[in-house]
Order: sequence, then structure tokens, then C-alpha cells
Amino acid sequence: QVQLVESGGGLVQAGGSLRLSCAASGRIFRINTMGWYRQAPGKQRELVAVITSDGSTNYADSVKGRFTISRGNAKNTVYLQMNTLKPEDTAVYYCKLIEILTGDVWGQGTQVTVSS
Repeated sequence: QVQLVESGGGLVQAGGSLRLSCAASGRIFRINTMGWYRQAPGKQRELVAVITSDGSTNYADSVKGRFTISRGNAKNTVYLQMNTLKPEDTAVYYCKLIEILTGDVWGQGTQVTVSS
């Protein structure tokens, strides 16, 4: 079984920054992709950013140039550096990974609130 633990959410003023962290543990054979998704109240969950095992990244248009996804040296951690935050970035942010044997694994979510 694979578990994800997220941290780093909170309340920040518009224009501020936050850094989210996600650490995977458990029976990990190989992680293909790690990423961040978010869900705002009344909206569907959406992709924010993903990073593959070879380091390729993909971002939602709404966060390009402001957010940066990266993986830790141990490759079982993923970070999301969020700069120039806007009120519309307010959401619950979820970490997700795709493990070659387990498949999709989701974290419990961390709240990010950006005040105007």
C-alpha cells in the first residue's frame, strides 16, 4: 500500500507565496508521475501541474509562470512552489502519484486560501 502525506497549505494574501510538499511512503516499486490537482468549492477537480519520472513537467495555463513543480532527491517527494498567488487559486490541493503496480494514489488534500 502507498500513502501520501501533504503539507504546506495555509492562508496567504494575494501576491504571496506558499510551498506545498507531498511525501510518498509504503510499498513503492516505481513512481511514474507525481502531480498536484486542486478543487475549488462548487468546481471540478483540475490539474495544476505534473512531473514525470524523467523530469518532464506540464502546467495548467492558469498557473504557468507562477507555479513550479519539482521532485525531491529521493524521488518519492514532490513540491509545488506557488508564487504570485491570486484569490482564484483558493482551493483544496491534492497530491497524486501513479505507481507502476498500485496505480493512482491520492493524498488527503491541503487547503490553500488566498485573501484579496
